[in-house]
Amino acid sequence: MILVNTDYISGKELEMLGLVKGSTIQSKNLGKDITQSFKTLVGGELKAYTEMMNDARALATKRMVAEAEGMGADAIVNIRYASAAVMQGAAEVMAYGTAVKFVNK
Repeated sequence: MILVNTDYISGKELEMLGLVKGSTIQSKNLGKDITQSFKTLVGGELKAYTEMMNDARALATKRMVAEAEGMGADAIVNIRYASAAVMQGAAEVMAYGTAVKFVNK
């Protein structure tokens, strides 16, 4: 499966199949949440949250790819990510794009 954030793939003629998406809502456990809140007092990267968001993007991407594979897609173009806070310490990540098939393989 080819994943790109452009609306084309060089050398390929594309047939659009439709929108595909994947999402997840992630949170850290209370202990990590408390230790990260102390980190905001001194500044710096909140590594536990960086890790959480990386894991969330990977899972959302995996779910988007699974939906595209179910449609028989060869690639997903114009991929975008969106995130939103759901509550303190929890975030939703959504990956979405257009599933396509190659006309000339």
